[in-house]
Amino acid sequence: MTPAAIRKKLASLPTRPAAFIESMECLAVSKLPDGPQWIYEIKLDGYRAQAVKSDDNLALFSRRRKSFNRQFPHIVEALSGLPDNTVVDGEVLALDEAGRPDFNRLQNFRAEATRIHFFVFDLLVYQNRDLTHLPLIERRELMRSLLKFGSPRIRISEYVQVSAVDMLDAVRQQGLEGIIGKRRDSFYEPGKRSGAWIKYRVNRGQELVIGGFLPGVHGIDSIIVGYYKGAALVYVARVRNGFVPASRRQVLYKLRPLVIPQCPFVNLPETHRSRWGEGLTATDMKQCVWTRPALVAQIEFLERTESDHLRHSKFAGLREDKDPRSVVKEQTTEADNSLLSDLRSSLHIRHKAECRRSSQRVGNADASPDRRASLQKVFANEVADEARGSGKVESPSQ
Repeated sequence: MTPAAIRKKLASLPTRPAAFIESMECLAVSKLPDGPQWIYEIKLDGYRAQAVKSDDNLALFSRRRKSFNRQFPHIVEALSGLPDNTVVDGEVLALDEAGRPDFNRLQNFRAEATRIHFFVFDLLVYQNRDLTHLPLIERRELMRSLLKFGSPRIRISEYVQVSAVDMLDAVRQQGLEGIIGKRRDSFYEPGKRSGAWIKYRVNRGQELVIGGFLPGVHGIDSIIVGYYKGAALVYVARVRNGFVPASRRQVLYKLRPLVIPQCPFVNLPETHRSRWGEGLTATDMKQCVWTRPALVAQIEFLERTESDHLRHSKFAGLREDKDPRSVVKEQTTEADNSLLSDLRSSLHIRHKAECRRSSQRVGNADASPDRRASLQKVFANEVADEARGSGKVESPSQ
């Protein structure tokens, strides 16, 4: 899009003050949608955040409109180049040594400040012009043309347009958390989970509400979690794994002011422990300390049982950006492992053939990633770029 076309497009848009806009949400799905109307992004394992610059004042908000300015001052400073009267949507996350998102490092944001970045994936308002009613693909094009950041802490999140099968295979091979899918023609729908944006987890896990804990030597021994079904809080797991002494003390510090006398879960006590021992009986409950359901935790697990409990659950971190009332049972990924195995074999064969053809085209076996057709190579180089701090990721769609 030429500068003249950009100016004409912006002039045609309605005006809107630069202020917080309720986040558009992703619908959890058990099958990744496919087709030319869908684009895919890597699911970033961080905190959803919105940057608002109005009258030369920069505010970084959580999805619940809590200020992140004191928590992430380096990100706020790095966003100083955002044009005035502009709003962008994105995610704050920490990157490990390999350039992969690491939610545990994000929990220790003070000690890990140098590893924390802000990935921008949508432009909602630009200099008081409302972009929310433009199709996503147009917003993305304008975002890349209009936003320039000098700091490597701020990145423009990339997307790819490939088949769902190739995307899933690449994400699995890179050990990433999951996939975000968005319709190319989707408008930005504040506060809605319409299905125009979806999330698909490669690993099993979801956010769950903490409703109690069992005390331990270092603070807590385990947390008691569940999800909302209507107005009722339903127990699903007692989570002990995934903690270190520091996180046990941190979670206890957060939970102490929330202690209440009554159990908040509607399905407790249970009459007996189930086969895998994840039930909570009246005898077990005598050791529990109950809390007001105001904190959300990210929980990973192996599988759900027939009684809707979690097997081999693991604490991954607190999600202070999440509204507990919005936490409901998510669909878990039920991937066809035999199909994926066959696909992985065929993709490996196709990858070698395509790399040979690509090398022949450029006359060099070390052809650059953007010339290779293999999505696996694209993702491998994306991770390497993040680790080097280049801030630039080439996608097959470019």
